Amino acid sequence: MMKQSKHSNIFDALEEDQGMAENLKIRAMLMSALTDYIQEQALTQQAAADLFEVNQPRISDLVNGKIDKFTIDMLVNMLVRTGQHVDIILKQNAA
Repeated sequence: MMKQSKHSNIFDALEEDQGMAENLKIRAMLMSALTDYIQEQALTQQAAADLFEVNQPRISDLVNGKIDKFTIDMLVNMLVRTGQHVDIILKQNAA
């Protein structure tokens, strides 16, 4: 019989390293915000690439969810170009 474990999110289930799970969760949230912006503004991939100062294949990676191709730094820099601000909230884990 398989042991079932309960995870608070998919990243905890995919990644045993808690730091990496948090990193993946943050990158996914940032990527989602960028993808939403592109859709809301009806930007073509080339227009988004010009705005974010990256090449068009990077936008393709973004909209296709290729999370491993992006760092938090890069995603924050791209979000700032949309006029958005990124806030960080730190929470203590429950004991």
